[in-house]
Amino acid sequence: MCSLTDILTKVSRRAVGLGATLIVIVLGASIASPSIATESAKYEKRSWSFYGVLGTYDRASLQRGLQVYTEVCAACHGLKRVAFRNLLDLGFTEEEAKAIAASYDVSDGPNEEGDMYMRPGRLSDYFVSPFPNDNAARASNNGSLPPDLSLITKARTGGPDYLYSLLTGYSDPPEGESLLEGMSYNSAFPGHQIAMPPPLVSDAVIYIDGTNATIPQMSQDITQFLSWAAESKLEERKRLGLKVMIFLIILTGLLYAVKRRVWSGLH
Repeated sequence: MCSLTDILTKVSRRAVGLGATLIVIVLGASIASPSIATESAKYEKRSWSFYGVLGTYDRASLQRGLQVYTEVCAACHGLKRVAFRNLLDLGFTEEEAKAIAASYDVSDGPNEEGDMYMRPGRLSDYFVSPFPNDNAARASNNGSLPPDLSLITKARTGGPDYLYSLLTGYSDPPEGESLLEGMSYNSAFPGHQIAMPPPLVSDAVIYIDGTNATIPQMSQDITQFLSWAAESKLEERKRLGLKVMIFLIILTGLLYAVKRRVWSGLH
């Protein structure tokens, strides 16, 4: 059997080990904190139409956002998780969605000779990425890998607010701050130096509905569209949730009435 001295010795050793571990963690956090602080950036918080219990997507803005994506963003960024058939949810007719799909060349096959071939896109296809693989994407963008935009508003802290602030946050660097070669200054990007040059300029697109294509307007439309791309079933879930809440309220009232009726004879 272990003596009391042995037990106390083991306990003290464990305490020392735990204390050392805590010191390492604390020191590591204190060392990491300055670098994190210097890379932090603020983004503008906005009131989006799809926020709130009853919030919905702005269909006109979604269609304009798709136009911004196809004419500006699609040259570098993919949207591989969105199918052309999903465009019907944006208010497009089936014929319009088919026309958009057919504007893309999709790899298919093999054919009877065993070869792959290109064909016009169909509603069942997904948006075609601009590069065949990540290495090709890096080679075309000075070593930087443009992220796929399908889930970008879910993958970044701040979501749509961050994305909007990023697109509108390009400017000249403050006096005395130098940029690395090939980098642009962006007030919303962590570290403020971003490899992507400003993607939007005024009138970069000519909106079909005649809306003035300013940088804030295009930023708002593409952010709305990419928020939909990341969460296309948002409105459906809200409608279902509202129905469930109404059902539960009615059920609670009925159960309370039954309870009062059943136990009324005991008063």
